[in-house]
Parts: sequence; structure tokens; C-alpha cells
Amino acid sequence: MAREFRKTMYRVAKRLPDIEKFGLASQTRRAALSLTNNIAEGHGRFHYLDQIKFTLQSRGSLEELIDDLNVCEDEKYLPFEEIVSLKGEGWRLRQLIDGYIRYLRDQKNSEGSSSVRETSPPYDDADEFDDDSRFSI
Repeated sequence: MAREFRKTMYRVAKRLPDIEKFGLASQTRRAALSLTNNIAEGHGRFHYLDQIKFTLQSRGSLEELIDDLNVCEDEKYLPFEEIVSLKGEGWRLRQLIDGYIRYLRDQKNSEGSSSVRETSPPYDDADEFDDDSRFSI
């Protein structure tokens, strides 16, 4: 869902007026990218506290995007109905992120350890990962 929201916000940024090219449009793209990048980086960490930290940063980027939508509303850059719909998607994503943070905190507290115990996915079938950057050179 975060990836779809990022793509949607990139499309919003492309539609902003030229005067916002280096302002709001640029900030929107950076926040949208930060949203998914922080989720990915946190997922790659093996300590709950690191995962929580990066997920919280992702949530902050989501809040920036919602505020960017407020600017779009104030400046009449997008139709009001579209802004309401996008904010709704953002708030649903916020609920998912909050739930994931709760899950991570519960896992940390239940195991009494700050390390994540996870197994590595099998990499014997590289065809599964055609678009995965781990296999790009």
C-alpha cells in the first residue's frame, strides 16, 4: 500500500504548476520516496529498535505528504474531492504503519531481546526476483 501511495503522490507532483517545480513538487517526491525507503531500510535491520526507528521516520514522511495535500487544497492545485480521497488513503496507510510499529514493540517486549529472529528467504530460484535490485548489476 505504501508503494502505491508513493506512486500516486509522484503523479500528484507531476501535475503541480511550474512555479512549484522546485518547491512543493520536489518536496512531495522526496517525502514519497522517504516513505517507502525507510520501510525498506527498517525491514533490512535485525534489531527491533532499528526497525521501529525507521518505521517512525516513514510515518513522519507520510505526515509530510498529508500536509503537502493540505497545501494543494489551500492553493487549489487539485480538486477538493481528490484531496479528500488521497488523505483517506494516507490515513489508512498511517493505520497500517501504526499497527506494524505496535507489532514490532510487542515482539520486542515478548522476547526480551532487541534482536529480530528471522530466517533468510531462499535464493535458489533467481527467476522469482526478476525485478529485485539484489540481482541487478
